[in-house]
Amino acid sequence: MSLQQRDQQVVWHPFTQALHASPPIPIVSGKDAVLTDEAGREYIDAISSWWVNLHGHANETIAAAVSRQLQKLEHVIFAGFTHAPAVELSERIVECLPGHLSKVFFSDDGSTSVEVALKMAFQYWYNKDQGRTGVIAFENAYHGDTFGAMSVGGRNAFNDPFSPFLFDVHAIPVPVPGREPQTLAALKEILANGNIAAMIVEPLVQGTAGMVMYSPGILDEMIRICRDHDVLVIADEVMTGFGRTGRLFASNYLEHCPDIYCLSKGLTGGTMALGLTVCTALVYEAFLSEDKLKTFFHGHSFTANPVACAASLASLELLLKPSTQENIRTIEQRHQHFKDQIKDHPLVRECRQLGTILAIEVNTPGTASYFDKIRDRLYDFYIEQGVLLRPLGNIVYIMPPYCITTVQLDKIYRVIVESLDMLGEKG
Repeated sequence: MSLQQRDQQVVWHPFTQALHASPPIPIVSGKDAVLTDEAGREYIDAISSWWVNLHGHANETIAAAVSRQLQKLEHVIFAGFTHAPAVELSERIVECLPGHLSKVFFSDDGSTSVEVALKMAFQYWYNKDQGRTGVIAFENAYHGDTFGAMSVGGRNAFNDPFSPFLFDVHAIPVPVPGREPQTLAALKEILANGNIAAMIVEPLVQGTAGMVMYSPGILDEMIRICRDHDVLVIADEVMTGFGRTGRLFASNYLEHCPDIYCLSKGLTGGTMALGLTVCTALVYEAFLSEDKLKTFFHGHSFTANPVACAASLASLELLLKPSTQENIRTIEQRHQHFKDQIKDHPLVRECRQLGTILAIEVNTPGTASYFDKIRDRLYDFYIEQGVLLRPLGNIVYIMPPYCITTVQLDKIYRVIVESLDMLGEKG
């Protein structure tokens, strides 16, 4: 029995309607930007396997760091204990993030890093006897699939079954070019009514919403306004962190820095799960008290797993190398060149780019959505051509690992053009 057949007997896959879905592709190995399936077919991983893989698959440097750590200490309870990989990673992250950060809280993934950030913000005000409970978030946001993360995300078909259990938030328009005044007006109106604990944003790029992009200037202004109203700002850099936007973090484009950062995905270079929530001293000190009830009662069994921390340290070391930074600039430049080539194609509605992220919005009749049938047609076409691209509805995006070659990038670009031509021919 093949791996694919065995999978279909026992595995439930994410974001998949199994009744109609094609059988999953059985991947047996990966190297750099290429995945290989059970039949020996190769696929260029143009989306970094859900945005996590920074340096390519089976990276030797990260693998060696993981191996060394496994032979030294695989795990230890993190309540009342500590270890060198967690301390060193915390030191490095605090140094790398913009702003004056103080403390790092460990969790398991992007969703849990957001849960931690929200709980920090709520309890911050609770501990100060103010009890603020309001949260401001962008329309169509995505911050994860746990209940707090769903609550601050856009209300849509993905979380409709859970809507009775989600807390209300103040949703404001995304400040895309031309809509900035509308966003600022909505923000000011909400803040004027008080009781706002925090604002949470995906800085500069809304990922799952379709790689929607907005300017650093407007986000700076929003953060400044929040500061004037003594409101905490949470930056969900789970997707935008670790070089994706062309700078180490999206917040590096800002003058005003958030109070709390959420990190995951590229944190370990795609090796394993780990989440971080990093906060300022202002936030942390609200939890220091003779009253034990002001303790932050949150934790996970695998909090600060030493092996995951070791992988993160190795990934960060690779990321900061001049050669990696040069690769990021090369991807950025080639994306820009392709964007200029394709933007006038009759089936392209809009091209958006920031750093290594390139999004192409395909013209579709009517209102496009995640469930647009064009998505499946495009996905199947790309897979047939040996390229892993996973469109968000009618949005085709590229977010490759930094080790990708120019030859591989050129193939991705060529296949995208061919897919548009295919759509034009079939109508």
